Amino acid sequence: MPVFVLLLIAIIAELAVIIAVGQAVGALWTILLLIVVSMAGVALLRRQGTRTLTSFSEALRNRRDPSPEMADGMLIGVAAALVLFPGFLSDVAALLLLFPPTRAVVRKRLLSRAQARAKARVAHHDVVDGEIVEDDPIIIDAPRIEPRD
Repeated sequence: MPVFVLLLIAIIAELAVIIAVGQAVGALWTILLLIVVSMAGVALLRRQGTRTLTSFSEALRNRRDPSPEMADGMLIGVAAALVLFPGFLSDVAALLLLFPPTRAVVRKRLLSRAQARAKARVAHHDVVDGEIVEDDPIIIDAPRIEPRD
């Protein structure tokens, strides 16, 4: 599906949920609830971002594979975009990405799909063993030009 269609579906779904919540609890409470959920998301975003950055630097310092931390950083970035997008569905998705156990599930799937794609890419290329042979460089005796006095 094109990205435009997915974005349009997301906007329509967000509006439908906001209208439904607004009808159930009132417009003022709906706006207040949107603000509170977004503020909670921003606070959690700061905390998890700092924690992930610390884990990433520790992985580099200990010469350990930083892929999980990099994936976490990417997922936290997606969560940041979702927190900024107004609506309940995007905030819930952001909170799920910011909550470490659910983010770990998404990270695991993301990394396994990336590894499978990398293996598939390598499998499609032929590798030919060979060696590089260098011939002796040809030395050409060029005439010397002497400067005139």
